[in-house]
Amino acid sequence: MSLSGKTAIVTGASAGIGEATARRLAGAGATVMLVARREDRLKALAAEIGGGTQVLALDLSETEAPQALLDAATEQLGKVDILINNAGILRTSHFADFDLAELEPMIALNYSAVVRSSILFARHMKANDSGQIINLSSIGAGLTAATSGVYGGLKAALERFTDVLRIELAGSGVRVGIIAPGTTGTEIFDDMKSRGEPGWDEFTPPMQPDDIARAIQFMCEQEGNANAARMHIYSTSEGF
Repeated sequence: MSLSGKTAIVTGASAGIGEATARRLAGAGATVMLVARREDRLKALAAEIGGGTQVLALDLSETEAPQALLDAATEQLGKVDILINNAGILRTSHFADFDLAELEPMIALNYSAVVRSSILFARHMKANDSGQIINLSSIGAGLTAATSGVYGGLKAALERFTDVLRIELAGSGVRVGIIAPGTTGTEIFDDMKSRGEPGWDEFTPPMQPDDIARAIQFMCEQEGNANAARMHIYSTSEGF
């Protein structure tokens, strides 16, 4: 299915998977709204993409941000066809060293913001009898490994919510899906590296952001009764 004439929102669009996804969807014909905190990067990307690309600088971890996103999107785009909830942060540590000040920001951005946005846009899309919501998870949601308990736990919770939302929207014309990437070379590992720790992308040859963007585009292009509801994308070097 061509995405020509569709409107799409991509959060975390200032770098990495979000940036690659915005490029992909715009290249497939969609009009894209770029959402992230770093407005300068969004404007530069919008200038490259062209085609009526919109920019919204927003901190999605703030409680009212998802409603502000919906309001801005409907004002600037009209009907929203696609929502890609990609924004997120990674903080890892053994329990003995975990900075509890990092807990609430992770919950706010990685879980609460996605849940709020998904619910608000699901209502909007259901009223229009069509739409696509894709939430970015991680293969970490299914792994039990030291230092990853908070991040993996939040992704596991997000997957449960997303699956239930898909069931609740069955037959409405609104598709809901999960993309769970493996190790991908993005800025998400910068915090680990800034603390003198090796990033996960240093242990194995990582995928590139466009590898995940291609999967997102594929999920968006389903039509008829087909819903690619869950995709796990692994690096060919990952053995778990």
